[in-house]
Amino acid sequence: MIQNKIVVRYQDGRINKGVTSDFFPNKDVFHLLPVNAQPETKPIAVSIHELKAIFFVKTFEGNREYTDKKEWEADKTVVGRKIRVIFKDGEVLVGTTHGYQPGRPGFFVHVSDPKSNNERCFVISSATQEVSFI
Repeated sequence: MIQNKIVVRYQDGRINKGVTSDFFPNKDVFHLLPVNAQPETKPIAVSIHELKAIFFVKTFEGNREYTDKKEWEADKTVVGRKIRVIFKDGEVLVGTTHGYQPGRPGFFVHVSDPKSNNERCFVISSATQEVSFI
């Protein structure tokens, strides 16, 4: 079973880190096994409606000193449509998407910066202030 490393960010500012094997974009709830959980620990249920976004990450530690670039390398081919997401809390996410449609509960964004710790992000539409193609 594939286990995705994720960082879950809630609209109220809380953050949880862990792994999931049952996240699907069309489901309202998935389960998260927290980082460093003991073997007998049961995963916690996470409701999509409380979230800002789900970040699929390379490592849980990341690099707090690094700031993701909000542009593409000139010599790189871009797959998908370029998109800018401004969350209600002011955070800006820039990347590409194949599945954004207004009115859907969420959509995936692949970040523009290959050095980012984020591999992709599932954005919860209700947590956004503005979404635009660039």
